[in-house]
Amino acid sequence: MVHNSSSRPRLSPSSYEEDIQQVLAPRLAYFAAVARHEHVTRAAHELAVPQSTLSRAMVRLEEDLGVALFARKGRTVSLTPAGRAFLTTVERALAEVERAADSVRADADPATGKVAFGFLHTMGSETVPALIRAFRVDHPRVRFQLVQNYGEAMIERLRAGDLDLCLTSPVPDAPDLVARRLDEQRLRLVVPDDHRLANRKRVRLMEAADEAFVTLEPGYGLRRITDDLCAEAGFKPRVAFEGEEAETLRGLVAAGLGVALLPPPAVARPGVRELTVTAPRAAREIGVAWLDGHPDTPPVAAFKRFLLSRRGHLLPEQAPYGSVPAP
Repeated sequence: MVHNSSSRPRLSPSSYEEDIQQVLAPRLAYFAAVARHEHVTRAAHELAVPQSTLSRAMVRLEEDLGVALFARKGRTVSLTPAGRAFLTTVERALAEVERAADSVRADADPATGKVAFGFLHTMGSETVPALIRAFRVDHPRVRFQLVQNYGEAMIERLRAGDLDLCLTSPVPDAPDLVARRLDEQRLRLVVPDDHRLANRKRVRLMEAADEAFVTLEPGYGLRRITDDLCAEAGFKPRVAFEGEEAETLRGLVAAGLGVALLPPPAVARPGVRELTVTAPRAAREIGVAWLDGHPDTPPVAAFKRFLLSRRGHLLPEQAPYGSVPAP
C-alpha cells in the first residue's frame, strides 16, 4: 500500500465527537485484524472482505487520524509505535463493545432475559412478589430489575429508558405513554385505636374534617388523591406530618399523631383501626404504563401480557378491618 496525498480534510481536535465516531468506528475491527495478522490478505480472509477494501480502509484511517499506523512491505505490515498505542485502546474498545452486545442479547433472551419493573412502595410487600411468583411459574429464569418509587418519579424513569413497565396510581394520561387500568384499590380512613371513630366500621370523610392528617409528600399519587377526596368532601386537610412510605404513616397514626387515607395493609397493624369511607367514594386506580412506540424484548412482552391478563384481580385480598378484634 502506498500513501497518496489527499485533499480530504483530517479530523482535528475540534471535530464533533459524533463525526469522529462515524469515521473511526466502522474501521476499528478492520484495523485490529490487520494488526493481529500483520498481513492484509490474511486479515481480509478472516473478515470476509475484499483485500482492496481493507487496504483502502486502512489508508483512510491513517489519513483521518493524521498518523501512520503501519510500516508496509508489500502485503505484509508491522505496527508503528503509534499503531501499537492505538491498538491497545482499540482492543479494549472492541472488547467493551462485545461485552455490551452480549449483555443486551442476554437481556433480550426469551427464557433468561431481564425486565426492568417499577412499582409503588405500597405494592412492594405483597402485590409485586405475588405477581412475580405467578409469572415465574411459566418463565422460571426471567430476571427482574425492581425499582420502588412514587408515581411521578417512575414515569420519568420510564421516559428515560430506565424502566420497561411500571405499576402506578393514578393511571397516567400522557401522549407519549400507553397506560392500562388493571384494578381498583379501596382506601380506608386509618385512625388510632382509641380515637372517637375507632368503634365505627364506616365513616363519611367529612366526619374527619377537623382532624390532623398524616400524608405522603406532594408529588406522590396518593397525596393527590387524598387532597382531591378531601376537597370533594368539602374541606382542606390540615396536614400535620408528611412522609414517603405508607407504613410509616400508619405508625404515626398508631402514635396518635393524626389520621390518614391509606390503602389496606398487607398485614394488620396494632394500634390502628381502618374504616370504610362511604362518601365520597374513596379508591385509587392501579394501572400499568409503558413508553409508546418502545419495542419490547421477548421477556418484557411476556410480562406485559401477564400483567394485562390480571386485569380485575391484580391485588391480593385486603386485610380485615382493624388490627385486633374490636372489644
